[in-house]
Amino acid sequence: QVQLVESGGGLVQAGGSLRLSCAASGRDFSTNVMGWYRQAPGKSRELVAGISRNDNPYYEDSVKGRFTISRDKTKNTLYLQMNSLKPEDTAMYYCASNCPDGTNSVMCVMGVVDMVYWGKGTLVTVSS
Repeated sequence: QVQLVESGGGLVQAGGSLRLSCAASGRDFSTNVMGWYRQAPGKSRELVAGISRNDNPYYEDSVKGRFTISRDKTKNTLYLQMNSLKPEDTAMYYCASNCPDGTNSVMCVMGVVDMVYWGKGTLVTVSS
């Protein structure tokens, strides 16, 4: 059974930093695409950052230069380092993995196609 469990969310002031973690279990995720999505109140879910099978990152424009996605393959854990946080970064953040069978993985890394497995999310609140 695939399980993704996020942690590290919380309340932070604007300009601050947080590091989100996603512990993956149930299969080897080291060669799969993974990503971080977020959903703010009243808005649709969006990909924040994706990472390819070869660990090449992709970032949504609004987080470029502020967020860094990475993973520790020995720990089957995905991370999102978030710096210079802004109130508009406030959202529920979700970890996801794997592209649907037959789909070009680039489409998932870039957020064009949703990934298959999802965590339950961790809340990030940035105060002004």
